[in-house]
Amino acid sequence: MERYIDKFLTYLKVEKEASIHTLTNYSVDLKNLAEFIRGKELKGVDVLDVRKFLVSLRQKGFKKVSVARKMACLRSFFKFLNREGHIKTNPMVGLVGPKLEKKLPIFLGEDDMSKLLDTPHEKDLLGLRDKAILETLYSTGIRVSELVGLNIENIDFVGGVVKVFGKGKKERLAPIGDKALRAIKDYLQERARVAASSTHAVFLNKNKRRLTDRSVRNIIEKYIKVASLRSDISPHSLRHSFATHLLNRGADLRSVQELLGHANLSTTTIYTHLSTEKLKSVYDKTHPRA
Repeated sequence: MERYIDKFLTYLKVEKEASIHTLTNYSVDLKNLAEFIRGKELKGVDVLDVRKFLVSLRQKGFKKVSVARKMACLRSFFKFLNREGHIKTNPMVGLVGPKLEKKLPIFLGEDDMSKLLDTPHEKDLLGLRDKAILETLYSTGIRVSELVGLNIENIDFVGGVVKVFGKGKKERLAPIGDKALRAIKDYLQERARVAASSTHAVFLNKNKRRLTDRSVRNIIEKYIKVASLRSDISPHSLRHSFATHLLNRGADLRSVQELLGHANLSTTTIYTHLSTEKLKSVYDKTHPRA
């Protein structure tokens, strides 16, 4: 089993250019399956074995969304094995995953967003850095994982765009506003003055190393608490706020899809349910009995 898992993970890394996050999760999921079947020949694994494994996950307290993600891993794994001729039948064929509730993304209103952006104290290097992080995330709508990968040469200060490497190492250009660019300039200028570094990374920690995904999330969560915003707001809420505010102010869905770097428009359509302010405005202006 371990040999086939290694082959599959190599395939994902080399041919699919999967992220470290995906490779780590899939490795854990498949090792859990290997432990569950306890040395059973891979060719002998059938749909009943997979069903028992999925049931065991629910019994251990895994949420539906976690089980669904693990099913996606298994589908990809067994499809790969079947295509490569390692197994004759795919035990995932016909298996239906748990029905997931569609939860609307949580976002900040424009006033709360402004409050959050004004929270960092811009009196020292770390305050300037944190201000630049928040402004960049809200201005571009990029993911936290994309933000930590930014290099100085990825920012076009004249053209007002940043080069981003998203999921699957896909490259795209994201527009960035003047306020975010100003915040980045202020941070970089102060960094050059007090903590000179030869690194190309934009955002650094106290040790002059590139910030990690987890570090940025901790920074954002700190300011969410300082600003006394609602407790269910997460770092990803800045991305949701970015998309929602664009749609509320008249942006079309296709443009928002491109700005977010979504491969499919269907992924972006969830934000149409959030743009209530624009809908109410249209309703008030056009309905005869409004």
